[in-house]
Amino acid sequence: MLIPALDVLQSVPVLALVSITVTAFVGLFHGSYLGAEAACIFAIFTAQAWNMTFAYYQALRNMPRELDDSARMMRLTRWQRLWQLEVPTAMVPMIWNGMMSFGGAWFMLAASEVITVSGRDEALPGMGSFIAAATSEAQVGNLIVGALVMVLTIVLVNVVFWRPLTAWSERFRVEHTESAQAPRSLVLDLLRRSTVPGRLARVLRPVGEHVDRLMRVFGRSTRSAYDERAGSRIGDVLFFGLLFAALAWGTWALASYFERTVGLAEFGPTSLMGLASLGRVIVLLVVSTIVWVPVGVWIGMNPRICRFAQPVVQVLASFPAQFLFIFVIAALTYTGISLNIGGIALMALGAQWYVLFNVIAAAGQIPTDLREAMDDLGVHGVQRWKSLILPAIAPGYVVGAITAFGGAWNATLVGEVVEAGNTRMEAYGLGAYITNATTDDVFARVLLGTVVMSVVTVTINRLLWRRLQRTAERRFSLS
Repeated sequence: MLIPALDVLQSVPVLALVSITVTAFVGLFHGSYLGAEAACIFAIFTAQAWNMTFAYYQALRNMPRELDDSARMMRLTRWQRLWQLEVPTAMVPMIWNGMMSFGGAWFMLAASEVITVSGRDEALPGMGSFIAAATSEAQVGNLIVGALVMVLTIVLVNVVFWRPLTAWSERFRVEHTESAQAPRSLVLDLLRRSTVPGRLARVLRPVGEHVDRLMRVFGRSTRSAYDERAGSRIGDVLFFGLLFAALAWGTWALASYFERTVGLAEFGPTSLMGLASLGRVIVLLVVSTIVWVPVGVWIGMNPRICRFAQPVVQVLASFPAQFLFIFVIAALTYTGISLNIGGIALMALGAQWYVLFNVIAAAGQIPTDLREAMDDLGVHGVQRWKSLILPAIAPGYVVGAITAFGGAWNATLVGEVVEAGNTRMEAYGLGAYITNATTDDVFARVLLGTVVMSVVTVTINRLLWRRLQRTAERRFSLS
């Protein structure tokens, strides 16, 4: 039930979510300024949540079987299983995807902090609205100042927060031999020498014990396997029956709404725009795979390189496309290249990093004893890639590709419409359609574009990515 829902949610663009929810948030706070702030925070949340969810899900699917069997034999409670097995197993990919979510939020900041309410643009105070204002007025100086402030902020957060987390997460790697080059962090060393962790443990340990006692009532079922299978079949029939009825009613309600507003004939041109955007997304994903898989393996398998590359890739992943609108317009005008092609580069700024971060996390989790075995056997070059590296990173790459596919659809909103000063360039595609509908405050077209985008994304995920995910879990798991 949840995975198809997540497929839909990650394909819904930020602008569409803001358009759908802003009225509710403004009404909730009775027209207060907090309503727009809540809508902005919700939009940023949607730019962060889905790839972290998929990373956690994939980590649990690839959990070593002997650890899972041990937890069942010891009859751990749900709470004990969560903190003693599941969270440690997923720690490394969760931290790297947390960094990616942090960058994705920065990338969508301009679209999140300028919100349209009743046909008026509400600019919230922040870097996103500052970028949007500087871009619309073609103020290169302000854009450079904003870029410098953003880079300094990201690097500072990396030093104080992300770098200590990546160094600390080494303790959760599943391997028999300790790495000779473990990541280091000055901030983490200072924390370990301080009394803060001990004080926090004394405060939180009693809370955890109380929660554990409470969660014991949700232990494992004592029903027989036959009863569980029978109950599962009955539940499946009821669930899918209700789901089919809900989908039928929802489809009929949407069709009736579109017939009253934009007309059902609008589906044809919108679907063609969706195919045009799909072509750009596929090109972006292929190029990202060719470029970033080798780079991600190189960074992930070399802790010393990772120490210097981590802040660099995080800054690159966080760079909003709006910073480059002025320069992109100048470059496209000079070269004569259409935005239909040049927009792919802008889309790549927000989507390609999902592949890189997940490959880094997967490569970093390759057990040291397997690497040393390959060295002892003299396996290098292409054979090493075929025998060890590609199988080991396959589950992580598939997660990165799924989230990059969804992120690329979101990036069409900034890659297919470029505007700076008095110059505006537009590509033919679904992203431009939704952006224009949002600007014109035509909710029916925003919803129509979102529906088409969701249908395309879910279809591709069902036909391609989920099958690849199952294959990676079955053939390339390290368990």
